[in-house]
Amino acid sequence: MTSAEWMQLEDASQLNTYKKWPIALEKGEGAWVIDTDGKRYLDLYGGHCVAFMGHNHPSVVKAIKDQADDLLFYSNAVYSPVRARASAALAAWSPEGMRQSFFVNSGAEANETAMKIARKITGRTGIVAMEGDFHGRTLGALSTTWQAAYRKGHETSFGPVTFVPFGDSAAACEAILSTKPAAVIIEPIQSTAGMRTAPKQFFHDVAAACKEAGSLLIMDEVQTGVGRTGAFTYSQVLGIEPDMITLAKSLGGGVPVSAVLVRDEVAAAVNAGEQGTTFGGGMLAMAAVEATLKVLEEEGLCERSLEIYQQFEAGCLERGLGVQGAGCLVGIDFGKPLGSIVGDFRKAGILVGGSADPNIMRLMPPGIVTDEEIVSFFAALDEIMATNLQVAG
Repeated sequence: MTSAEWMQLEDASQLNTYKKWPIALEKGEGAWVIDTDGKRYLDLYGGHCVAFMGHNHPSVVKAIKDQADDLLFYSNAVYSPVRARASAALAAWSPEGMRQSFFVNSGAEANETAMKIARKITGRTGIVAMEGDFHGRTLGALSTTWQAAYRKGHETSFGPVTFVPFGDSAAACEAILSTKPAAVIIEPIQSTAGMRTAPKQFFHDVAAACKEAGSLLIMDEVQTGVGRTGAFTYSQVLGIEPDMITLAKSLGGGVPVSAVLVRDEVAAAVNAGEQGTTFGGGMLAMAAVEATLKVLEEEGLCERSLEIYQQFEAGCLERGLGVQGAGCLVGIDFGKPLGSIVGDFRKAGILVGGSADPNIMRLMPPGIVTDEEIVSFFAALDEIMATNLQVAG
């Protein structure tokens, strides 16, 4: 079957929830994916920021295959050697004072779990979130997601959430101290919003206000975590100590898995039976997590992510383009609407993404992308920009 035929078959049998790119992928290796017509694409999008280890990393694939030979799944009703190894490895990578975690299945589920824990511990219901944040589309996570397009039609189902401008210390601290919420949740680099960042002092001010108000600080590191921004978590880069950190995306090397990292004193207040999941912490996912964390260390991907950002930043500045983000989260500001640029890259064999900001293109490259592959991105960018200028002229 051709790509067009595969697309037709999928459209006929799936709920119309995504506006998909007109390609059907069937293979991947490293920074590359291949469609059903045999066309290769340099993947700088990573399937919504998942493929930080690259596609089908051999160590992750082997770990999954080996585990599949032994036991595909059993729930948290039993202990599991692979779960014990994965959780111990995660604890070793986690910030000091966060020795325990809870495995679930998606970023949205992790964020909802963190908010649920905060509401139980504090006895409060309110949440403070940031304008521009994206925390998921399930109902609880959606209540703290800023974009109106995602929230439309569900507003009456949301709990009490106060949104404050991202990066505005005065507004955030005033909201925290006046409403005394159960938690403050922050996406430290707002990916969907265009890789927006905020000064380090903002996060320190918010953390201090949370302590004064008796509110818990949740850092949504679904995209920034697992080495993508230069340390295991971006909270470590910022030098803050949140009460909970949520991880997903890169954590399983391509396998669906997420986790909530919990500060020790918060963990001590969580009782048996208050949280639960059937598939969270399943054997295949745990094998993937264990292998991913080994790859992260053995290949020095935390350090490499900083080098990658520097290369993209230098190339953008040479071309008069704005750039923001950190590590393998890159927002390129063209200063005007992107128009056909994302599609032009796809035609050139490179996958990139747009954002809620019409001027900003997002890159979420793998930590294993090579210098030569980055050069090829800029070669394509030069051709696309030249073509667009000619069309505009």
